[in-house]
Amino acid sequence: MNKFAGAAQAVSGSVREVVSNQDGTYKDLEKQVRKYAAAEYKRPIAEHTRKAFQAVEQFVEKESPLTSNHRGGAINIILDSGCGTGESTLHLARKFPDYPVIGIDKSAVRLDRAAQFAGKGGDARDLPRNAFYVRAELIDFWRLALDKVKAGQWNIPYHALYYPNPWPKQSEAGRRFHLHPIFPTLLQLAQETELRTNWEIYAQEFAQAARFLLPGADITIQPFQTDKPITAFERKYRAASQHLWQVLVKVR
Repeated sequence: MNKFAGAAQAVSGSVREVVSNQDGTYKDLEKQVRKYAAAEYKRPIAEHTRKAFQAVEQFVEKESPLTSNHRGGAINIILDSGCGTGESTLHLARKFPDYPVIGIDKSAVRLDRAAQFAGKGGDARDLPRNAFYVRAELIDFWRLALDKVKAGQWNIPYHALYYPNPWPKQSEAGRRFHLHPIFPTLLQLAQETELRTNWEIYAQEFAQAARFLLPGADITIQPFQTDKPITAFERKYRAASQHLWQVLVKVR
């Protein structure tokens, strides 16, 4: 099992600050990012993700009449990667009612819990029509999605990356999205990518890595606070008075 691909961290009853033996951004960040940008990532795509992607294609095609804005004939969709129990997917589905919103997570257990956020009664029938959950490996799903984008079939106005596992040990740095071969693919997917994290170094690295590959993009990093949490992470981090960070990458 690919441990990297489970984007969402597990949330326990107590929330501890991120502890790391790394006191600044990863020393070989630029070297690593540019190395992966110069090579094609060819790991075989997991069969279960191919099947899951086919289900997403069918859903998007069925719901495409919802899409009021097209870009060059492409269907607009929203991605919520590492959606966990799906609360953020529901929020995004209500924020973007005209677009299919796809919540992706590798954990069947977390996705089985997604219905509890659908409505007061926790009935899956209360899901917004445009919301769809799928179990898949993120790095494989993104590669398949990029094929659709490059073919002019999909356009992704917004991609949510809420609270990926920060892998804070320096020896684990290669598991972080921006230090993995998948990063160039990730940056090509959407017009706007938003990362949220509770580790400032992760946010700094992600923003800097994006600047290396997208010099013309609008990339901002800033502290983030919310009075209306849309994930279990935000709710627990807020209760624990933890500082949060937000990175926005907007492609011009």
